[in-house]
Amino acid sequence: MEEGGVLCQWSVIRSVLAIIQWWGFNVTVIIMNKWIFQKLDFHFPLSVSCVHFICSAIGAYFVIKVLKMKPLITVDPEDRWRRIFPMSFVFCINIVLGNVSLRYIPVSFMQTIKSFTPATTVVLQWLIWRKYFDWRIWASLVPIVGGILLTSMTELSFNTLGFFAALFGCLATSTKTILAESLLHGYKFDSINTVYYMAPFATMILTVPALLLEGPGVMDWLYTHQSVSSSLFVIFSSGILAFCLNFSIFYVIHSTTAVTFNVAGNLKVAVAVLVSWLIFRNPIPAMNAVGCAVTLIGCTFYGYVRHMLSQQSPGAPCTPRTPRTPRNRMELLPLVNDKLDDKV
Repeated sequence: MEEGGVLCQWSVIRSVLAIIQWWGFNVTVIIMNKWIFQKLDFHFPLSVSCVHFICSAIGAYFVIKVLKMKPLITVDPEDRWRRIFPMSFVFCINIVLGNVSLRYIPVSFMQTIKSFTPATTVVLQWLIWRKYFDWRIWASLVPIVGGILLTSMTELSFNTLGFFAALFGCLATSTKTILAESLLHGYKFDSINTVYYMAPFATMILTVPALLLEGPGVMDWLYTHQSVSSSLFVIFSSGILAFCLNFSIFYVIHSTTAVTFNVAGNLKVAVAVLVSWLIFRNPIPAMNAVGCAVTLIGCTFYGYVRHMLSQQSPGAPCTPRTPRTPRNRMELLPLVNDKLDDKV
């Protein structure tokens, strides 16, 4: 009995530690990226994304091939181009748009807009794939959309380019999640293997645009910036921490339940908003904070509804009839992966 209690206690401690280190890496990467754009005057989101991809590719190779901390999931050469490459392209767009939004809008606003991802995922599947959902899924999206609208209307540092970059980043995240079900069917990727295969492709995709669009500007920055060495150290450190974030995701996935992960993920946004405000002191009006809080509550409720629906037995009563009756209860659930978020 005592042994069971000790194991249960250790399980709780391990979950808490996993969540704390995940929060730490996630918030640190976000703050460092914002610091790079705002304080170091390195206004080149494509180049920052490239550094992250390179560091993540090297890190994943080191963990799998050298340290052998994770077994390599073998992928057929044909599937690498037919399946992994399209995923890597969307993955690349997602990360770049996230960094572009950080370049132009505050962390608090960017993180709130990112919480819009469940809504974009559900709407995309409904419009394009004609998938139908339980009415409780739609109801759970109302506070998310309402909170985003309130936050956008009251944001003092609103920037159109940053706003749409974050919004299209949500669409890219949703597209990546939906495509993963069909393109990666048959492969059970963890976060480290995902980065191992996708980061090199993403680097290849982004290198030429980064050189063409930002190369001259980066060269000017290297010649004119006062503290180049220390600034480059910060930029490459953010890339290393971006890979560590992927490793922390792998750890937290195996230490928490889906419900705990969902709640912790929403609290993580609140922590990132608070820390960014303490560092950058960007003004946050009261109604803006209310909108952010409503959005996070909506995301938590959405995660709870998904979990409750997934736990119901196949024979449980279904939703009211729709134009096409879903074949099973899982068809009433959107393809949002609670466990994999904020990679690279």
